[in-house]
Amino acid sequence: MQILLINHYAGSLRHGMEYRPFYLSREWVRLGHNVTIAAASCSHLRTVAPAIKGDVTEEEIEGVRYLWFRTPGYRGNGLKRAANMFAFTGQLIRHRSLLASGCREGAVIASSTYPLDAFPGRRIARSAKARFIFEVHDLWPLSPIELGGMSPAHPFIALMQRAENFAYRHADTVVSLLPKAEAHMRRHGMAAGKFVHIPNGVDSSEWLTGCSELPAEYQCAFDAARRKGHTTVVYAGAHGVANAMGTILRAAELLRERPVTIILVGQGPEKPALERQAAESLLTNLVFLPAVKKTAIPTLLRAADLLVVSMQRCSLYRFGISLNKLNDYMMAGRPIIQAADAANDMVAESGCGVTVPPEDPRAIADAVIRLMELSDAERTEMGARGHSYVLGRHDYRVLAKQFLEVLGAD
Repeated sequence: MQILLINHYAGSLRHGMEYRPFYLSREWVRLGHNVTIAAASCSHLRTVAPAIKGDVTEEEIEGVRYLWFRTPGYRGNGLKRAANMFAFTGQLIRHRSLLASGCREGAVIASSTYPLDAFPGRRIARSAKARFIFEVHDLWPLSPIELGGMSPAHPFIALMQRAENFAYRHADTVVSLLPKAEAHMRRHGMAAGKFVHIPNGVDSSEWLTGCSELPAEYQCAFDAARRKGHTTVVYAGAHGVANAMGTILRAAELLRERPVTIILVGQGPEKPALERQAAESLLTNLVFLPAVKKTAIPTLLRAADLLVVSMQRCSLYRFGISLNKLNDYMMAGRPIIQAADAANDMVAESGCGVTVPPEDPRAIADAVIRLMELSDAERTEMGARGHSYVLGRHDYRVLAKQFLEVLGAD
């Protein structure tokens, strides 16, 4: 089958996030399908930008054909980012014949977080006599309305709402990373029977080969904790508002008399303030480290005794969550403390840890103590349950085959 996957922010192991389009496409190629990814040249998620020549640049990465469309740069969420979105959508329309040639009688997947790509995506699908799939990562325009406080009457929001409704009405199938979003989608025009939940995943092969050692700075932090007889609790990921990192910091204050070292790995806009607050509070049981390269993530997480994920209390989580971080945590086979309130709960479902209310430092501290009091064998068994769960349900080899069933591939 010929498959066209449109994702504004698509990346690769060479370019950085977003990884989901690459992992799915690589698996489809391995299964004998021809895959083209259409992506914008400029994305705030990538660490390395693609080399661009002209309006469209073609590149092959591990058998996947990439078409990079030139778009203007931007920072933040202002007008320049909106201009970047419109530029990418315009490029898809202008080059629809090129794109249609890569999906004849196959499938077109529109998957760019914001729903504008549904307009050119369906047009390309009709031209190519292909199935049209709309993939939903976040609910737009509900996300900027509820998180950003934008008015439903704002022209930008109104356009996004029109695009979302169009996508739900015209898609042959709607694939959602959010497990509890079907009712919302049906209220906006999706017919019964179109909804399929396919979550985020993990590439299990990266945990078997190619893992790199921890840099000395990281290894020293673990060695220092163990010399003191401390349990290590690791958070690895972004340090942003949505991550409610202040909750973990206040939990560290409550645990300062316990044999616990909390290690926070990553970068983000909240990190400088967190470091200042920790210094002012004289928190010697809290260690800040920079983001680690992707190949070292398995080594980092396996070095921990416990893993913690913290999230804001957010109304959007009523539709469920699908966190890459949680997949990695479960692959590491370590007990997990999840501070979140969402419609789904992989930690509770798999039995791999403890879920506590969000933004509650005492609940996190109590969960750490509770898990510390378990025997080594009990903690090992708990971590193993998470590993088995994610391997059986979230490996990209499994998810890619589920997606192919949606596409109607043989």
